Amino acid sequence: MNLTQTFLLFIIAYPGVMATLWISGGLYYFFHWERKQQRQTDCATNPNAPRVTVLVPCHNEGQNIKETIGHLSRQHYLNLEIIAINDGSRDNTGVLLDKMMKQYSNLKVLHQENQGKASAMNHGLAEATGDIIVGIDGDSVLDYEAVSWMVEHFLIGPRVGGVTGNPRVRTRSTAVGKIQTGEFSSIIGLIKRAQRVYGMVFTVSGVICAFRKQALLQVGGWSTDMITEDIDISWKLQLSGWQIRYEPHALCWVLMPETLRGLFKQRLRWAQGGAEAFLRYFPLAIRWRNRRFWLLLLEYILSGFWCYSLCALAILGVVQWALNDIVLHSVTTIILWSSSWLIPICLLQFAVSFFLDKRYDQDMGRHFFWSIWYPFFYWMLNLLTTVIAIPKAVTRRRGQLAIWRSPDRGEALRGH
Repeated sequence: MNLTQTFLLFIIAYPGVMATLWISGGLYYFFHWERKQQRQTDCATNPNAPRVTVLVPCHNEGQNIKETIGHLSRQHYLNLEIIAINDGSRDNTGVLLDKMMKQYSNLKVLHQENQGKASAMNHGLAEATGDIIVGIDGDSVLDYEAVSWMVEHFLIGPRVGGVTGNPRVRTRSTAVGKIQTGEFSSIIGLIKRAQRVYGMVFTVSGVICAFRKQALLQVGGWSTDMITEDIDISWKLQLSGWQIRYEPHALCWVLMPETLRGLFKQRLRWAQGGAEAFLRYFPLAIRWRNRRFWLLLLEYILSGFWCYSLCALAILGVVQWALNDIVLHSVTTIILWSSSWLIPICLLQFAVSFFLDKRYDQDMGRHFFWSIWYPFFYWMLNLLTTVIAIPKAVTRRRGQLAIWRSPDRGEALRGH
């Protein structure tokens, strides 16, 4: 096999190899931990349990904030306070929050100019009285047991600095919305489980995460100049020696884009955030004491290389077609052979993910037809956003505030 054939084999095989690693890691996590997992403490009903502060950063959340705060007020956790941070909203978010303070005794409201989610989280952190900090978005609905499930990790693990929860999509009125139900299980859920087994998690889910306050203060809180604060804080904590865990029982129902344009803009921001974190923390991550982080770095490098390689191959193919060039028979054979095992692996990936997550989202089966198309959609979307995002991350001026804008939240809201 020559260099060209090896290169082509990598392009075709890489998605399947990664899917195999995610499947095996997810299954190991399930049978080793998740299947027999039970709460070991009664922190939910214990008034002496660690105090928890839930931070809810809000920007133009007038349509959603009453539902979000209402569900938080019914959390099955006694020692809890809620801090909502109105980050320069231009709608009625601030007015609604001030009114709700009279209704909920454990709700505190902070107001600030629009400076971004990370700044809002830092503002809330400065006012928080809890030892555990939980962060959710202002348009999400937190399951009533989520806080107690995450707190337990901090009680039994002194080096646990963060716990990422299990977001579930509730906007499912279009094909784009429906296929994301499968993504959050077959892609995100499996990746989180596998990375937990391998020892390092690329990122917490910003929509539902918990942190040890001591750990946040040690790393200086959230970076206000990073486009994705969740990836940044994940890398900062782990490179400082703290662990991040995944808790599938910590459910949070979230609003996701239901248009291609909205989804592309969201994933471009995610990809740029990953590239920014890689560029900023690479010199620290390659040190010997952070060697457990190297697998995560390798995965990111290979993923970026795959994206640019496939783009180069597509351009070469167009040139060959224009010049009436003949593709070697051996290359065609490699492509056909490699492609033949991607389809069963993708189906296996969905079968495994549905098996793991059906206990948390019983409605998933209704969207199986749409979900099975996601591996192809995911890798193509990942390719486009990565190719665009890396130059954006390289050229973005360091220290510039990451100001957020209201995202596409779908065409229909479904409460859970």
